[in-house]
Amino acid sequence: MKEAKYYSKKGTDVICMLCPHSCVIPPGASGLCKARKNVDGILYSLVYGRPSSFQIDPIEKKPLYHFLPGSHTLSFGTLGCNLTCKHCQNWEISTAAPQQGEPQVGAPDVVDAALKKSCTSISFTYNEPIISMEFVLAVCREASLKGLKTVIVSNGYVNPEPLKDLIPFLDAANIDLKSFDDQFYQDICGAHLQPVLETIKSLKEGGVHLEITNLLIPTKNDDMDMIKEMAGWIATNVGRSIPLHLSAFHPSHKLLNISPTSSTLIKQAREIALGSGLRYVYAGNIKSKEGGNTYCPSCNKLIIIRKGFKVGETHLKEGACSCGQEIYGVFQS
Repeated sequence: MKEAKYYSKKGTDVICMLCPHSCVIPPGASGLCKARKNVDGILYSLVYGRPSSFQIDPIEKKPLYHFLPGSHTLSFGTLGCNLTCKHCQNWEISTAAPQQGEPQVGAPDVVDAALKKSCTSISFTYNEPIISMEFVLAVCREASLKGLKTVIVSNGYVNPEPLKDLIPFLDAANIDLKSFDDQFYQDICGAHLQPVLETIKSLKEGGVHLEITNLLIPTKNDDMDMIKEMAGWIATNVGRSIPLHLSAFHPSHKLLNISPTSSTLIKQAREIALGSGLRYVYAGNIKSKEGGNTYCPSCNKLIIIRKGFKVGETHLKEGACSCGQEIYGVFQS
C-alpha cells in the first residue's frame, strides 16, 4: 500500500478530497471507489502499481483521433471507479475491490515497458485513472523525463487541486461526458454533471490535448435537443475544434433491457453536432464511411482515412491541410 495524497483527518475518520464525493471514511473502510482505505487514520491507495490490464493499443482505441494518429500506446488500468454507472462496459474491473499488498510494478517499469514496445505514449484507461492519482502522477513524471507522452481516459470526476497537480505532466485526455443532463448523472452514474464540465474547461485551459466521448443510450440520453445543447456548450466553452466521439451503446451491466444504439441515431446526432458548430465529430462503434475519417473544416478535403482503429492515408503537412487550414491536434512530423 502507498499513502494517498489529498485527504484530511476528522477524528479517527479521514476525508478523501480527490474527487467531488468527498468520502468520509471510518477506520478499516474504503471510499466509494474501493481504491482508497483508512488504515489507523492514514488514507492509503490500494491500487498503486497494481495493474488489472497492461497491454499495447492503437491510440485510436482510446479514442483519440487527433493525437499522434497511427501510433501505439501502452495502456494501463487498475481496479475500481468513483462512479457507479449502470451501463459500464468494463464493470468487471470497475466494480472490483482491489486487494491489499505490495506494489507489483513501479513507475520506471511502466515507462521502460512502453519504450521497449516502441510506444509513443502511456495511457491510463480501462477503469477510472483518477482513483490511482498517486501512481498516475509518478508515471507521468517519469515519462516526461524519457520523452514519452501521457494520456488519461477519464470520467472527469476529480477535484480542482489534484487536477492542477496532474495537468503539467499530462499531454492528452479523452473525457467521457456521460450526458448533458445532471439528472442522468445522478440516476445512472451516481454523480453530478458540473464537476465534469469544470474538468473539461481546466484541461483545455491547461494546454492538454482534449477530446470528448459521449455514449448515446436509447431513451436515456439520446434527446437531440440535449445533443445540440451539449455540442453548443463544447463549441462555446472549449472550442469548435475539440473532437467529439459519439459512441453506440451495447447492453451491459445493469442496463441489459435497453436496445443497442442504432446507426441512424448516431448519424443523426453527428449531423446535429456538426450543425451546432463543432468541426470534428466522429461516429463510434458503428460502420460509417464518413464518421471515422477526418475532413478539413475549411475545404472539406479528406485528410485522414481510418478503417476501424487503423489509420490509412494521411494528407497533412506540418499539421495543416493543403489549403492552409491548421488542423487541431498533435501530429507526428
